[in-house]
Amino acid sequence: MSSPAFELQVPARMPVLSPGRWTGLIVAVIAVCALVPLCALWLPADNPFHLSAYGLTLVGKIMCYALVALALDLVWGYCGILSLGHGVFFALGGYAMGMYLMRSIGLEGAYKSPLPDFMVFLDWKELPWFWRGTDSFAWCLLLAVAVPGLLAWVFGFFAFRSRIKGVYLSIITQAMTYAAMLLFFRNETGFGGNNGFTDFKRILGYPITAPETRTVLFLLTFLALVGAYLLCRWIVTSRLGRIVTAIRDAESRVMFSGYNPLGYKLFVWTVSAMLCGLAGALYVPQVGIINPSEMSPTNSIEMAVWVAVGGRGTLVGPIIGAFLVNGAKTVLTAWFAEYWLFLLGALFVLVTLYLPNGVLGLFARFRKGAGR
Repeated sequence: MSSPAFELQVPARMPVLSPGRWTGLIVAVIAVCALVPLCALWLPADNPFHLSAYGLTLVGKIMCYALVALALDLVWGYCGILSLGHGVFFALGGYAMGMYLMRSIGLEGAYKSPLPDFMVFLDWKELPWFWRGTDSFAWCLLLAVAVPGLLAWVFGFFAFRSRIKGVYLSIITQAMTYAAMLLFFRNETGFGGNNGFTDFKRILGYPITAPETRTVLFLLTFLALVGAYLLCRWIVTSRLGRIVTAIRDAESRVMFSGYNPLGYKLFVWTVSAMLCGLAGALYVPQVGIINPSEMSPTNSIEMAVWVAVGGRGTLVGPIIGAFLVNGAKTVLTAWFAEYWLFLLGALFVLVTLYLPNGVLGLFARFRKGAGR
């Protein structure tokens, strides 16, 4: 009696990690990257691994940029809206926090007046109406996310309802941030003109330059980055996110299927602007200054470079891109400051031509080749 024939069945190749485990892994990597600088900060000054307060501030600043890149990727990578004006949302959040910090100076300023120094210098007699309530931290934090969100909603409503898209929308967003920059440069606007806000002393009563305060700000920035990543991941993996991605790929088909793209585009656009405002609010107390140059169109273009270098449409890629580009900027501007903008432009062109999916796309290509 012959033995029955058995067919050998090879199971299908399973992914190394499930999406949920990828999220946990990414959060863990970000946590390690945040904890290492903190540990290095508290090492003795003569220790070779000691990190200075400047180094901690630099990492915190780049994390703010990573939050902006993540917010931009939400609208560009997943909704297909290339914004060259996200710098205005970032700066508005920074100005809102700067207003609180200027009011916190109180009588510690050079002019010994409850008014900010620049208002005393310009012979202002009282605070403008839009400065009222800015002595409250909670109110200014609300302004930091609400004002960019409101501006984004109004702008997006008229732009998306008119079905402006592609390069035309990008140009309009760049014109918006340029107009805002010119407005804030004017002294009579009430935001410090060309100098902006600086010389901050305290935040919530604590010295803003104290190592403990900088550590808390660093941790808050880290938590905001992780929270924003989880929020964006929840959005893009939900039913709403699938519709948004479909709008990116074939908006006309989405409309023929019975969906109105206006509401979905407005939602991700507004959320993205609010995340940028939060990043700006965390950026200002760490860097110690905010002025209209943050609204420069060049800054908004640089934000797009971060996303392109890391890999748009991935959420993780923009965070990596922000760290790579700004890390390179820190080093190269010390050696070749006058050539940095040329290097940045060349980087954008090279990535567009040879790495259309960014650094993560290159990694995925190598991983796919190794798996064959």
